[in-house]
Amino acid sequence: MARRELDPPPVCPTYDKPAAGLPGVTHVMAYARSTSGLVRGTRALLRLNQVKGFDCPSCAWPDPHHRSFAEFCENGARATAHEADARRADAAFFAAHTIAELAEHDDYWLEQQGRLVTPLVKREGEARYEPLSYDDAYALIGEELSALRSPDELVLYTSGRASNEAAFLYQLFARAFGTNNLPDCSNMCHESSGVGLGDTIGVGKGTVQLEDFAAADLILILGQNPGTNHPRMLSTLAEARERGAAIVAINPLKEVGLVSFGHPQTVRGMLGLGERIASHYAQVRIGGDVALLKGMMKVVVAEDALDRAFLAEHTVGLDALLADLDATSWDDVVAESGLSREAIEELGLLYARAERVIACWAMGITQHKNGVDNVRAIVDLLLLRGNIGRPGAGVCPVRGHSNVQGDRTMGIYEKPSSDFLTRLDAATGITSPRAHGVDAVAAVGAFERGEARVFIGLGGNFVRAMSDCDRTAAALRKARLTVHVATKLNRSHLETGAIAVVLPCLARSERDVRAAGPQAVTVEDSMSRVHLSAGNLAPADEGLESEVAIVAGVAHATAKTSAVVDWPSLAADYDRVRDLIARVVDGFEDFNARVRAGEGFTLVNAASERRWDTPSGKAVLSVVPLVGRRLAADELVLMTIRSHDQFNTTIYGKDDRYRGVYGRRDVIFMHEADMLYRGIAAEDAVVVTSRFEGTTRTLAGFRALPYDVPRGNVAGYYPETNPLVPLESFADESRTPTSKSVVVTIARAPA
Repeated sequence: MARRELDPPPVCPTYDKPAAGLPGVTHVMAYARSTSGLVRGTRALLRLNQVKGFDCPSCAWPDPHHRSFAEFCENGARATAHEADARRADAAFFAAHTIAELAEHDDYWLEQQGRLVTPLVKREGEARYEPLSYDDAYALIGEELSALRSPDELVLYTSGRASNEAAFLYQLFARAFGTNNLPDCSNMCHESSGVGLGDTIGVGKGTVQLEDFAAADLILILGQNPGTNHPRMLSTLAEARERGAAIVAINPLKEVGLVSFGHPQTVRGMLGLGERIASHYAQVRIGGDVALLKGMMKVVVAEDALDRAFLAEHTVGLDALLADLDATSWDDVVAESGLSREAIEELGLLYARAERVIACWAMGITQHKNGVDNVRAIVDLLLLRGNIGRPGAGVCPVRGHSNVQGDRTMGIYEKPSSDFLTRLDAATGITSPRAHGVDAVAAVGAFERGEARVFIGLGGNFVRAMSDCDRTAAALRKARLTVHVATKLNRSHLETGAIAVVLPCLARSERDVRAAGPQAVTVEDSMSRVHLSAGNLAPADEGLESEVAIVAGVAHATAKTSAVVDWPSLAADYDRVRDLIARVVDGFEDFNARVRAGEGFTLVNAASERRWDTPSGKAVLSVVPLVGRRLAADELVLMTIRSHDQFNTTIYGKDDRYRGVYGRRDVIFMHEADMLYRGIAAEDAVVVTSRFEGTTRTLAGFRALPYDVPRGNVAGYYPETNPLVPLESFADESRTPTSKSVVVTIARAPA
């Protein structure tokens, strides 16, 4: 992608107001007016997250049982307005622009061109997309798939926005075709949580429900920025603080949302009077979480605050953990965490004296080389005092996309269990492959080496979401065919194979009517609650197909899969898809009836009932080493972050008012002492370089901004800084890209 000329320095005023409040409301209304229009946007918002409405297309925070008429946050409202856009990127738009011309624009501009409303094809040797029918697109894709030498030349990527029904049919299509190549956005974000929790407590999901937050004495928020990424969580945290719970925020950056929250549905909030959220704020160094957690565990041991009865009955590994904690020096804990011993001991005592504790986390924990160990250390801390499997206590990995957890439950996984495949085969009559497929990192390598030839993306923006995104783009350009199912134009659609197809789909907020009548889909939130989602808006175009219909259409047009499954029947009536899911997926028995009863149902979680699905039948205490990273004098550690005006790779605007940045995104946040050491003044142009195993990646044209971040640490926006994350730099065991832990050097740009 061509880089534009360097803009003037940014103006960065300090943001001294609470999160949300009246500014949040005014920003939402302004965005709705410029995209969906106020009438269409308001109609959508009044059904957003309601029992008979549609599920928010942004984060996966659960809905409360008692809902207000406006059960949404600023982020969810913008996401809804974004997909309900009244503007159109139609056939005339693509006739007026070559793909190369479109690629000159930034990501924000691309998505602001409006909704995609007609299927598109770039034929071999052509420079533009041109329209075609859905049936012709399906036939083209089916023909290309039938020509592959091996099923494993196909890679099927899934974004977390796909419904349970679409995801189930997608994985069924993959396995009927003969491959387990099903990378998904979990590979890039919470895979470390799934591995760490699966190994220790026997289930790769959280163990708490929303009601547990009303009973917790202490809530730990680790590596997470709810104010930007999961704003509805702030209401839950504010209620917990009001009744006296302590909330500890553990994060390198001090984020506004965890300092003060102005609830937009209260008079105080609308007047700009915020409620304090965090009772304690620990600005741990990047990669210092294990050190802090081990320090807190040392305090628990010193205070003799272990729940010995629980540990004896429910865990293994205590002696080894205690020996390791005894051997871990306070000097190392302090040096690696970046916090004083006194601060760590204060948090340790707070934890040791709390009766019920919940630990929440997100990407700041998982996207490190030791991301799985970070999760294990959290589990260790909780298990020492029996804080898993009882009311008001447990683990809470907060998913960043609306149905990413449901997609995995439906079988979107490159390493499926034999039991799942056996049940899938029995229910459908197919013969699933047993060999593991590729994850997101391996998929890029497969295209680089020519081992994969067709990429299909069910939603998302793979090129920009993936680490080493310039290299990812180059890899996809080697493909024979790239296919994307999407609502809006994004960067991935412009990094094409020899042939490229874009299939526009209905948005979650839009009515979906099939042969059997109006349809609804289902999703699973961060706390394993499954519920219906049915849009209420008129479709952006009457000819648009749903994700379910598109997956079924491609599968029906592919010779190898058309004969074994009645795809048109499944696409005609989603109840039939759910009946099939009920026969395959644990916990979905009598799916159609249960999901229509009230607010849906919650999947059984064995660990929440203190049943441990591990080889020993008990929860596992782990010995987790300190990171022990040693940096050269000129090296810093970079973490990628989101602005407040984006969701995942979707950029709603170029402002980040909570951090005082307006009109641009190419900035690097630095400690003032680190800037002074390098001769960098505020707003200077800088060059950022990462080096990994003999390779170098460089970004120029960024501006350095002084910010409250630990010495030796820096931060930059995702996905703009993704090119600095090496493809081969990923978490041990989970292979999650290390987007929160990139060693870089930063220097003033040449004059």
